Amino acid sequence: MKRIFEDIAYTGAPVQNCFWNTTSPSGYFEALETDQQADVAIVGAGFTGISAAYHLAQNSIGVILLDAEAPLFGATGRNGGFCCLGGSKASDAGLDRLFGKDERMLFRQAEKEAVGLVRGLLDTNAINADTHSSGETMLAHRPKDAAEMPEIKSTVFENYGVEAIYHRKEELMQLGLGGPFYGALTTPLGFALNPRKYATGLLEVAMTKGVQVRGHSPVVEIESTKGGYDLRTPSAKVSARKIVIATNGYSSEDLPDWMRSRFMPVQSSILLTRQMTQDELNAQGWTSDQMAYDTRKLLHYFRLLPDRRFLFGMRGGLFAIRGEQHRIQKEIRANFNAIFPAWSHVDIEHEWYGLLCLNRSKTPYVGAIPDMPGAFAGFGYHGNGVGMGSYAGALLADLVLGVTPNRPYPQALRTIPKRFPLGPYRRHLMRPLYKWMAWQDR
Repeated sequence: MKRIFEDIAYTGAPVQNCFWNTTSPSGYFEALETDQQADVAIVGAGFTGISAAYHLAQNSIGVILLDAEAPLFGATGRNGGFCCLGGSKASDAGLDRLFGKDERMLFRQAEKEAVGLVRGLLDTNAINADTHSSGETMLAHRPKDAAEMPEIKSTVFENYGVEAIYHRKEELMQLGLGGPFYGALTTPLGFALNPRKYATGLLEVAMTKGVQVRGHSPVVEIESTKGGYDLRTPSAKVSARKIVIATNGYSSEDLPDWMRSRFMPVQSSILLTRQMTQDELNAQGWTSDQMAYDTRKLLHYFRLLPDRRFLFGMRGGLFAIRGEQHRIQKEIRANFNAIFPAWSHVDIEHEWYGLLCLNRSKTPYVGAIPDMPGAFAGFGYHGNGVGMGSYAGALLADLVLGVTPNRPYPQALRTIPKRFPLGPYRRHLMRPLYKWMAWQDR
């Protein structure tokens, strides 16, 4: 197994102080100790893998779900809990150029349906995931960004068929969105949740339908056989007719070799305050339950949790070494204090980070692995894996079953991403890009 981040990124160290771990039982999943057979073996027990397993089990398919650590260990158990539109970094113009307007519209429909899929899974299976927020709010951090919001509003309507609401600067305090912002745009699609409660709930339902789950079972080799594939772990193997790779930012370069350099893991970091009083919330003027983000290219994302803790996240980490982590920790606290100065005295009780996944195509990939019949992969959600990762899992289940998906499956998801240059050193490409983005954000 070859992974390009420092070893510590794949251990429990980054999530020792993750808040979500305190809200839902982790459970213990035994390692694979004896050889097993299954119709389908899924590598990676996060949003994508769990969703694929759930949808396959709905069709009475025998599934074994394998994880190198434990289910929810990766980005699924440590993200900000934004179930929202997204999954791609490609602009409308970029999608139109590559695939045409009709395909762009189909991709936007897939984004919308991804949010609906998660809502449906929560409701159908009676999963309590502490949901809140009526859509998502984008906050302008500069006057010129506010000036562009009427145009963005029309684009939202074109792409998603809903009316976004523009809020002038003078309205923000009344809406409980107090901060150094010059306007806002609320799109009435999406909601916030506890990602661990959602994924745990869905996994439990999948297990009641027969899905076998094995933790601490890293796949170290995939071998083609007459009947499909053998997936070898340190202690045993799974023989399966078909396989799904659902490891996203925690993927290996050589499992299979086709994955090499097709994904870019980058870091997202989060801090969480202690519970705050109503007076403290009023002092800053942020009392809204809206999930929100700002207009920076290196965006900040934030929301008030139902128990009145405040979550604040940002991008920018590229290396899991001590010096880099210290820099990011200082930077995220400085940014938090600058945006919400009335809370600069408030204790930060939880901090953690995880790896999201970018593709060179700027769009996710959900489809077959070439030259490996019966093998499929889903990855590259660009920081929006709650919705799009879950949606990818449902699509992958259809592909495994050999049926035409009954949900939008645009060309943007079917196009194989090209490899990044520099191979194992490709993260270095992001450093100048981050600097350029920071300059653009001024």
